[in-house]
Amino acid sequence: MKRIFLFILLCFAVYMHATIYQGRVVDQNGAPVSYATVYPEVAPELGTATNNDGLFSFKADLPNDSRVIISFIGYEKLTISASLLTSSEPSVFTLREQPIALEETVVAAKKSKQRNKRKQMATLLHAVYVKLADEFPDTPTRYSVVSDVRMDSEGSTWGMEQMIADIVVLPQAKRDNTDSLQFKGRYCKRFFDTQKRKQADEILAGQAIERMEKKSKEKFIRRAANAVDSGVVVHRSLFAMGNMRQDFEQAMGDLKHWTVSNESEGETVLTHTQKISKYLGCFKLTFQRHYIVDSRTYAVRRFSEHAEIKITIPFGIKLNADQLQMLNLVNMDERKIEKFRLKKVRGNVDYNTIYQRRDNHVYILEKNMHTQAFILGTKKAEIPLVVKATQRVTDLQTTNVRPLPASQITRRLSREIVEIY
Repeated sequence: MKRIFLFILLCFAVYMHATIYQGRVVDQNGAPVSYATVYPEVAPELGTATNNDGLFSFKADLPNDSRVIISFIGYEKLTISASLLTSSEPSVFTLREQPIALEETVVAAKKSKQRNKRKQMATLLHAVYVKLADEFPDTPTRYSVVSDVRMDSEGSTWGMEQMIADIVVLPQAKRDNTDSLQFKGRYCKRFFDTQKRKQADEILAGQAIERMEKKSKEKFIRRAANAVDSGVVVHRSLFAMGNMRQDFEQAMGDLKHWTVSNESEGETVLTHTQKISKYLGCFKLTFQRHYIVDSRTYAVRRFSEHAEIKITIPFGIKLNADQLQMLNLVNMDERKIEKFRLKKVRGNVDYNTIYQRRDNHVYILEKNMHTQAFILGTKKAEIPLVVKATQRVTDLQTTNVRPLPASQITRRLSREIVEIY
C-alpha cells in the first residue's frame, strides 16, 4: 500500500512539473489545418490533434533536445524543436503541400515511346527487378509507426483516429511465397469535433437510445464509440498495400501493358496498367502502378498506385436504415434513407510509398492514401465517402527480429476518446 501511495505521488509530481507545449498549424495560404497530428518524436503516445482553428496543446516532460512531429495527409512532414512550443503565445507553423501520388498526366508516355520494342522493355524491367532483388532485404524487419486515419464528409473532417503500432514483416513466410505481415497496436486515440461526435453517437445508437435511462444511455454511448473497428482495418491494410517487389515480379511478363516516360532530376517512370472486368461488365477495376526509378542505377525511389472501381447492380439492393446510417453518418435525411436502393458504387484510390535506405538496403519510410467513393442509389441519391490515411515510420529494427506472439496480434486495443474544440 505504501509503494502504491509513493507511486501516485511520483506520478503527480511529474505531472505538476510537465511543460505545456502549444502552437498553431496553417497551410501556405495561412488557413488553419484541422486534425493535423502533433506528437513528440520520443513519445508519440502523448500526441494530440489540431482543432478547427489549427490550435494544439499538450502536456509532457520532455528532454531539452526533444523534437516534435507535425503531419497531415497531403503535406510534407514538419519536424521542429520542442523548445519552440513553450512560449506563452502559440507559435505558428506552416505545412507545405506534398501530393500523395503522381498525377496521371505526369506519367503518361508519348505514343512514340509506347512503341518501344518489347525486347528493350524486357531488358529495362529485368534491370529494375535485379536491383529490387538486391536492395530489398529477405530478413525479418520490425517497424514502429504512427498511423492516422481520417474520414471526411463533404469537405469537413468528422473524426480522426491515431494509432501507434508495431509491424513485423516476415519475408516470404506464407505458403504462396509472399511476405507475412504482423500488426500489433500499442496506443490508440480517436479525435472528434464535439458537434460531429454527438451526431455520430446518435447514429451509432439509433433512436432506441432516447428510451434508455440516463446511466444506461451514457454507458451505451461509450461502448458505441469504441465499437467501430474499421480504423484498425485501414491501419493494417495501409501497410500491407502495394507490395512493390512482388507486384513487379508478377507483372514483368505482361510487356504490352507497360509504358515508360522520362522525368527530370534523373528519374524514369515505369507504369503498368491492368484492367479487370467481370460479370458482363458490372464490375470494372483499373490499376495503374507507377515505379519512379533512378535513371542511372535503376533503383526504385518511390512507388505510387492509382485504382478506379465501378460496380453496377442491375436490380439494386435495398439497404436498411442502420446500414445506410453507418455508411453515411451525417449527410442523408430520413426520407432519403427510406427510399434509398443501392444501384452503383464508384470511386478511386491514390496510394503512395516513400522509401529510406539503411545498410545498403531499402525500407519503408512513409505510406499514405486518399480514397474517394460515391455510393449511388435510385433518384440520384448519393452518399460521398472520403478516407485519408498516412503512416510514418518512427523506428526501424533490422536485427534480432522475432515474430510477434499470437496473443499480442489478436488482442483488441482500447481507444482513448478525445474531443477537440
